[in-house]
Amino acid sequence: MKNQSKATLYSQKQQLDLTLLSTIGVLVVFGLVMVYDASSIQGLNDFKDSYYYIRQQIIWVFLGFLSLLFFSRFNYLNFKKLALPLLLVSLLLLVAVFIPSLGVSGGGAHRWLKIGPGTVQPAEIIKLTGVIFLAFVFEKRIRILPLLVLIGIVTLITAVLQKDLGSTIVFVATSLIIYFGAGAPVLHFFLILPVGVLAFVTLVLTSSYRSKRILSFLDPFSDPQGFSYHISQVLIALGSGGLFGLGLGHSRQKFEYIPEVTTDSIFGIIGEELGFLGSAFLIALFIIIILRGIKISQNCPNRFGQILALGLTSWLGIQAAINLSSMVALLPLTGVPLPFISYGGSAVLLNLTAVGILLNISSNLG
Repeated sequence: MKNQSKATLYSQKQQLDLTLLSTIGVLVVFGLVMVYDASSIQGLNDFKDSYYYIRQQIIWVFLGFLSLLFFSRFNYLNFKKLALPLLLVSLLLLVAVFIPSLGVSGGGAHRWLKIGPGTVQPAEIIKLTGVIFLAFVFEKRIRILPLLVLIGIVTLITAVLQKDLGSTIVFVATSLIIYFGAGAPVLHFFLILPVGVLAFVTLVLTSSYRSKRILSFLDPFSDPQGFSYHISQVLIALGSGGLFGLGLGHSRQKFEYIPEVTTDSIFGIIGEELGFLGSAFLIALFIIIILRGIKISQNCPNRFGQILALGLTSWLGIQAAINLSSMVALLPLTGVPLPFISYGGSAVLLNLTAVGILLNISSNLG
C-alpha cells in the first residue's frame, strides 16, 4: 500500500520540460551575444567602456536564472495565496516611480525605480503579477468587473501618467487573452472592442509623439530626418542584411544610427548582421516557446495552472510579436523590449521568472 502510494505520487509528476528550458538557454545566450555586439560602440561613447552594457546584462541574466531555478521548484499553487498581495505591491511600485527620491525619469517619462546601483521598471513586474491575479480570479468564476478595473488602473498609471503605451498594450492584450481563454462569452469581445479602440485613439490624439509614431508607421520614410528617423533607420538595417546578413559584428547601423539599439531596436542589428535566415531562426525559437507554453497549459489538470500557463505564454508571445512587428513596420513603434534578447535588467529577470513558473507547472501537476 505504501509502495502504491509512492507510485501514485510519482505518477503525478511529469518530466521537466527540457525542450522549453533548452530553447530559453539558446535564446538567452544568443541575446547576450547580440547585446554585446550592439552595445559596444554605445558603451564606449557613453561610459568609455565597450563592455559596460554586457557586464550589466550578464549580472541580470545570472539573477534571472537563479529566479528561474527557484520558481521551477516553487509550487505554483502557492500563488493562489499570494495573488492579491503581489498585485497590490506591484501597483504601489508603479506609483512609486513618481516619488522624487525613488523614481528615475528619462526622455520625459517616469518609468523606473532606483534600487541600489541599478534600476527596475515596475511595468514589467505588473505584467507577471497581473497574470497571476487574473488566473486566481478566473479559476472559480469568470467575472468581467475585476478585469475592467485592473485594466483601467494599469492603463491610467502606465499609459497616461508614465507615458508607456507599449507596456499598456502588452498588459491589456494579455489580460484579454486570459479572460477569453478562461471561457468568457465571445459576445463580451464585441462589447470591449469599441471601448478599447476609443481609448487607444484618445491616447494617440492627445499626445503629439504618439501621433507622430502613427504617421511614421503609415509612411516610414515620410520624414527620415525627423519623426520617422527611427523606423527608417531600422528598415535600412534590415534591408542591408539581405538573406545572409553582413556578418556578426559588421553592422553599420549600430554606430549610433539606430536609436535604442540595445533595447527596443536590437532586432534591427540582428537582421542586418545575420540576415533573413538569422532573423527566421530567432522567430522560430519564439514559436517553440509559445507552442511549449500552450502544451503545458493544455496538459495541466487543474484550472488555475491552465490559466496561469496560458497567461504567461501569452505575455511573452505578445511582447515578442509586438516588438518584431514594429521593427518591420507592421505595427507602430511601441517601445517594448524583445524578451530574453533586449538589454534591460527587470525585463530579462521577469521573463526568466515566468519561464521558471512554466517549468514548475510542467513538472508538478499539483
